[in-house]
Amino acid sequence: MAVSVDHTSEPTRRDFLYIATGAAGAVGAAALAWPFIDQMNPDAATLALAQIDVDVSQIAEGQSITAKWRGRPVFVRQRTPAEIEEAKQVPLAELKDPLARNANLTADAPATDENRAVPEREQWLVMIGVCTHLGCIPLGQAGDYDGWYCPCHGSHYDTAGRIRQGPAPENMHIPVYEFTNDTTIRIG
Repeated sequence: MAVSVDHTSEPTRRDFLYIATGAAGAVGAAALAWPFIDQMNPDAATLALAQIDVDVSQIAEGQSITAKWRGRPVFVRQRTPAEIEEAKQVPLAELKDPLARNANLTADAPATDENRAVPEREQWLVMIGVCTHLGCIPLGQAGDYDGWYCPCHGSHYDTAGRIRQGPAPENMHIPVYEFTNDTTIRIG
């Protein structure tokens, strides 16, 4: 005698327990995984420093300050007319790195002095103060080119932050920034 199977029968208590157990397991796995996923988000301190405003009203011509942005130093310098003219006179062929490394411009912008500053505010140089060789912090107004000098391995940068001598492979990088008014620079 053949037994017929009825596929239209009502769900049993066992079916309900299987579904409930599977759902509870999925919720438990998600609750267990969430702390590991959440820890990959940026730290609150990092998010708070995504943008900073720097007051440059007290920086005299020829002076620099160092601000901290995203855990890195940022050099803000009001260059003298002589420093600007000295940087403009450098032929691009003499530069080790021909690119401006300016996040405000296209990646292939040449490393002219004009491309290292903001138009109409060329006296202001804003750059990440990290040597591009091994990440040291260069000394300002030092070295063979009156710009920055990294004593760790001997990299010399000029008054526009361009590498001129030593093992550093790139010019110091310029972050995204803008003047929000005549005395405030927003970095980031």
